[in-house]
Amino acid sequence: EVFASSLGPEDWVAMEVSGNAAEIARIIEPHVARVVVVSPSDTGIRQARAKTDRLDARTLARLLAAGSLDAVWMPDERTRVMRRRLARRAQLMTARSRCKNEIHAVLIRRLIARPKVSDLFGQAGRRWLEQLELPLEERESVDAGMRQIEFLERELADVDRLVALDALGSAEVKRLMSVPGVNVICAASFLAAVGDISRFNDPRKLVGYLGLDPKVRQSGPGPGTSGHISKQGSASARWALVEASWSAVRQPGPLRACSCPPRPPDRDRRRRQKARVPVLVPAHPRAGLRLRPTVADQEKAAPPRDRRRRPEIPGPLEHLVNQQRNARSRTRAR
Repeated sequence: EVFASSLGPEDWVAMEVSGNAAEIARIIEPHVARVVVVSPSDTGIRQARAKTDRLDARTLARLLAAGSLDAVWMPDERTRVMRRRLARRAQLMTARSRCKNEIHAVLIRRLIARPKVSDLFGQAGRRWLEQLELPLEERESVDAGMRQIEFLERELADVDRLVALDALGSAEVKRLMSVPGVNVICAASFLAAVGDISRFNDPRKLVGYLGLDPKVRQSGPGPGTSGHISKQGSASARWALVEASWSAVRQPGPLRACSCPPRPPDRDRRRRQKARVPVLVPAHPRAGLRLRPTVADQEKAAPPRDRRRRPEIPGPLEHLVNQQRNARSRTRAR
C-alpha cells in the first residue's frame, strides 16, 4: 500500500503472474492508470543468461514502454472462488489417494492378496480390512490410513456440496451438463479455466487457450508437420475434458459407436485403413487428447507418400533384390 501510494495516476505497472499477483494488482489499481499482469513465458525472461529481480524489472519496463506486453485475463471474484474450491478439491483427492496407496503397500509387504470385492474401501472391503490379522505396526498404519480417508471423504463431500450449490445456479453450467459425459465438476472446471466465454470470438482461440491445439513444426517452404497437443492451458480443464470423453464413449449411444471403429473381416491393410472412422477419440489420460488434422490442415500438408513404391534397381541384381523384398513383405504380413 505504501508503494502504491507513491505512484502517480498516469503511471503504468507491469508485473508477472504469481500466487499473490491478483491481490497486489487489486491494491495498486486504484492509484495508477493501468496494471498489466503478464505471463513469464511471454516475456522471454526465463531464457535470460543473467536473471535477477533488478534485471527482470528493467526488462518488463522496457517491454511495457514498447507496447510488447500482452496482459493475461484476470478472473472475476466468482471465477476466482470457483478456482480456489476446485484446487482444494484436487488437493484433498491427492491426499486420499496417498492414504489408499499406503494401505495397498501394507498388503503388498505382507503378501496378502486383494479380496474379491469391487472396492477395497467400501463397506465390504472395510469389514475385510478390520478382520485381517496383521502385526501391530501394520495394523496401526491401516487404522490411521482409514481414519484419514474418512476425514478426507467428509471434506470432499463438503467441497462438492459448495461447488454444486454455486455451479447449479449458473445457466452456463446447466447448458454444459446437457452434453453427454459432463457432470457438475467437469462443467465447473471448464468454466473456472475459461471464465467469460465471450472473450473468445473464434473456436480456434479457445482450443489454443486450453492447450488442445497440436504443435506445428515448419521450416522453409516445406509443409508443416503436426504433433502432440501443446498443453499450454489449464491442466485441470484438459483433465476434466478427457474424463468427460471417456465417460461419454463408455455409455451406449452415437459417441460410443464413433469411438469404436469397425474391424474389417479380412486382413488387407488398405481396406483396414479405409474402415477406420475419422472422428475424435480420447487418448490416454497422461498423453491428453489427440486431435486429427482438420480439412484445412490436410490441404496444406504434403500428399502422403506411397511406401510401397520402391526405387528400381537396374542390372543383374534386380531379380535377387526384388525377391528379398517380397520375402520381407510376406514376413511382415504374417
